[in-house]
Amino acid sequence: MAEPVPHVKSALRTVELLDFFAQYPGLHSLTDLQGKLGYPKSSLHALLRTLVDLGWIETDVTGTLYRIGMRALLVGATYIDGDPVVQLAHDALDWLAEVTGETVHLARLDHFDVVYLATRASRHYLRPFSRVGRRLPASTTSLGKAILASRDDEEVRALLPAELPSLTAHTIVDAEELLVDLRRVRKQGYSVDREENTEGLRCFGVALRISDPPRDAISCSVPIPRLTPEREKEIASCLLEARERIERSALRQRRAY
Repeated sequence: MAEPVPHVKSALRTVELLDFFAQYPGLHSLTDLQGKLGYPKSSLHALLRTLVDLGWIETDVTGTLYRIGMRALLVGATYIDGDPVVQLAHDALDWLAEVTGETVHLARLDHFDVVYLATRASRHYLRPFSRVGRRLPASTTSLGKAILASRDDEEVRALLPAELPSLTAHTIVDAEELLVDLRRVRKQGYSVDREENTEGLRCFGVALRISDPPRDAISCSVPIPRLTPEREKEIASCLLEARERIERSALRQRRAY
């Protein structure tokens, strides 16, 4: 077995610093960053100045507060533009948004979070809306639960954090209750977020079976006032059809190569 490659401390700190800014948007002082990350203040200041010069971090007008820079946006956009699943799902997401009239998403599992890769806004939503680039706990979203349900209970337990995060009064925060919910997902074929992520919104999701195990999922979000049992069945049917379209496209692509 190959020996693990040792981490380069400066590179590790750079990535950890950028991860911090991604997780906590907004402006942060040097003292705040030092307290959160624990780096020596002199080393942290030098790292910040280097990243500011390179465009990865920006400062406010005083030069004393820091936030993520435009370079991170450019790299993130390149990731999405070149991602094969985003490309495969493009037409199916357009179709799903059109036939349902609701907001649809594509997201990917990253550790115990889902990261949003694509969004189509509801025709009822008048303001610009996109979650692209955002990450949310997998257990609080239909996307995450659909992906988790593709694993067995022991695999899910291995992924769970010590404490499940709570975003609303409806969020599942007990691990055993989550496992029960995931068994329900496996049985009915799609997942449901019952206002666990956003009050007043119910979301439905299915995992894309184009990798083993699945790491991507699509979802459809519906405000509670527009939802009926018949509407839920319709949404679930459309999601399953969209998944089939994506998976057929993936199969055709593999055959082409």
